[in-house]
Amino acid sequence: MSASSLRSFEYLEQLPGTTFRRLYKQPSTALAIFRRMLPHLAKSFVMAMLYLSRPLQTADLESWVRPDSKREREKCLALLSRLHIVTAVSEPGHAQTLTLTDPFATSLRQALTGGGNHQSFGVPCDTPDKHHVDINYLDSFARSQWEGILHYMVGTSGVGMQANGEGPNQGVKKLLEIGGLVEMKHRKPEITQAGFSFLLQEVNAQVWTLMLFYLENAESLNMDTVEVLAFLFTLGSLELGQDYSRTTLTATQDKMLDDLRDYGIIYQRKPTSRRFYPTRLATTLTSDAGALRSVGAGFDNALRSNDGKGFIVIETNYRIYAYTSSPLQMAVLGLFTHLLTRFPNMVSGRVTRASIQKAINTGITSEQIISYLQTHAHPQMRRQTPVLPPTVVDQIRLWQIEGERMKATVGFLFKEFVSQAEYEGPCRYAEEIGVLVWKNDTKRMFFVTRHEQIASYLRSRLRKGEKT
Repeated sequence: MSASSLRSFEYLEQLPGTTFRRLYKQPSTALAIFRRMLPHLAKSFVMAMLYLSRPLQTADLESWVRPDSKREREKCLALLSRLHIVTAVSEPGHAQTLTLTDPFATSLRQALTGGGNHQSFGVPCDTPDKHHVDINYLDSFARSQWEGILHYMVGTSGVGMQANGEGPNQGVKKLLEIGGLVEMKHRKPEITQAGFSFLLQEVNAQVWTLMLFYLENAESLNMDTVEVLAFLFTLGSLELGQDYSRTTLTATQDKMLDDLRDYGIIYQRKPTSRRFYPTRLATTLTSDAGALRSVGAGFDNALRSNDGKGFIVIETNYRIYAYTSSPLQMAVLGLFTHLLTRFPNMVSGRVTRASIQKAINTGITSEQIISYLQTHAHPQMRRQTPVLPPTVVDQIRLWQIEGERMKATVGFLFKEFVSQAEYEGPCRYAEEIGVLVWKNDTKRMFFVTRHEQIASYLRSRLRKGEKT
């Protein structure tokens, strides 16, 4: 699962069942979640059950999967359950069965076969636009808006998306601050650890990150979160270069257009226009995240060099040479490098203890810095193995270790089991489904990253014990 899928899945997972029922009434939402959130095995399960006239027995489904893939099967079924796509029914004296929930099944069938007057996939304008814009213009507009946000985050002065040089508007700045991507210090934005992680993501994941922050604060703006989320899924199904009517939008979705224009997700010639164009940032919301990395696709990651190749050379003496003329690239590099010289198409500097610890003090980790250097390494460096000099990598880690001795993992501790047999069952199950982090057989304790499946396992075992 890609980073953007994982981030959006974590948000969806927290929603109640009533919210899912409202979401799944829209065929575009059902199709988007099917395409975007589900791994291939889970998609196979859904398609196998989509046109069945009766529930599917769990034993039949298990026969489709090899015995050595039990972990993958359980993960997929758990994911489908958490997304309220599949429900399991257990009746006394009968085998457990699985069935697709409604309206998900109905909406997905409608999305695949067409028909209906739901208008879930947008309504194209039936009159020609006197001020029609082409795809190149939409890409240019989206790039300008999005790079303006990134420039603001890294503190590049004088570069923004507004003509007055003020950068993003106050709504965008506030969202970046609420999301913890920047902190205001002495009235200036300073990037955080989460912000640097944000910069390392591809564009599609960045868009989803900001849109989920937007969703989490929708209620404070008197907006219906279900309609907001449904509209984002709708945008992902629209056609790039086609203009769509805003007359069929709800009040919440109509209000969203002003905000989405600030992020470069949609284009309108003016706020009162009765039509809008989705940009590539919108049409790839529910497609493969890698699409935006391709230069051929027309909109690559703003953190990549213009020719799509790496641009950083780092030597064993900690000197760095970056072959770029992009102010954004230089600003990102300056977050953890002491820059010394700038030429028309190159900057040079040095990685020092002070520059690394300055970055660490703002929340950027050594692993993030190493990941950035490796991701953007010059093709000449990629010919060697390892790509980065080991002495530089080790020293960057050591500079962070000077101030940090522990690593925290968020999770749940299970303990106080009555017997060894009671302990071994759930512990073994946790290891099988891949959520076990640590265990102590002597003290009958284990630590997991997720608890829902373990709790379900314990409840099912308790029910079996009561029957016997």
